[in-house]
Amino acid sequence: MPREMITLQIGQCVGDEFWKKLCSEHGINPEGILEDFAAEGTDRKDVFFYQADDEHYIPRAVLLDLEPRVIHSIMKSPYAKLYNPENIYLSEAGGGAGNNWAVGHTQGEKLNEEIFDIIDREADGSDSLEGFLLIINDRFPKKLIQTYSVFPNQDEISDVVVQPYNSLLTLKRLTQNADCVVVLDNTSLNRIAVDRLHISNPTFEQINTLVSTIMSVSTATLRYPSYMNNDLIGLLAPLIPMPRLHFLMTGYTPLTTDQEVTKSNHAYATSIKKIKENVLKTMFLQISCQRS
Repeated sequence: MPREMITLQIGQCVGDEFWKKLCSEHGINPEGILEDFAAEGTDRKDVFFYQADDEHYIPRAVLLDLEPRVIHSIMKSPYAKLYNPENIYLSEAGGGAGNNWAVGHTQGEKLNEEIFDIIDREADGSDSLEGFLLIINDRFPKKLIQTYSVFPNQDEISDVVVQPYNSLLTLKRLTQNADCVVVLDNTSLNRIAVDRLHISNPTFEQINTLVSTIMSVSTATLRYPSYMNNDLIGLLAPLIPMPRLHFLMTGYTPLTTDQEVTKSNHAYATSIKKIKENVLKTMFLQISCQRS
């Protein structure tokens, strides 16, 4: 029996790219219909998707935002019919938090019950829910919570004056409430885009696509059956020796763009040994740090 995962998307940009990636890997078109070329029975689509009565696939996702701009853009995109409209929450005020952590925190408390009604309904539709990809463990204390958290650029001064405070206040909650935090930062992601993917001026969409790749490969063993790491607890247990030591670094190789694959006339030669060596190098890490 698959162990379902519910994705909670707050600020939709990375989450939207993640679902595009999963649809591509599982052969699901933007309207949730299985493509003719998709293999039947070789993967676990129902970990992250469920099927409606008409058999089209719907993400196990709840979209939350205090400001409507990004969600409206998703609803006008080719993937608009993919999501369950009942799982999309927009604040009636529609003004957002204005990049102020305290405003978002205060509004979140006021909207608590409305949001959890949506999450409860989605959880009730799961046969064997294993966890969430965000923070709600006061409500579901026995379910795992894994986050993919993108930290700000350390080399540039942000236009948002309160960004350092926002980051520190969020970091405390990630320490206290999450079971696993996959740490990425914009400094490293931009460096990888420029140095490894040869993108001179990476856009937010390109950076989000890179993050979605990390999310996709790190959940691959949950979606494609193998002899180990078939559930989230089995995947995380060897990586987290103590509850508070749950901040994980990621390394990924080889990195290529679609254009490079299209233009290439030869296969990329590599080996398991080379991949193991590269993934430990700083240039392939999605976080700016030095290995000791």
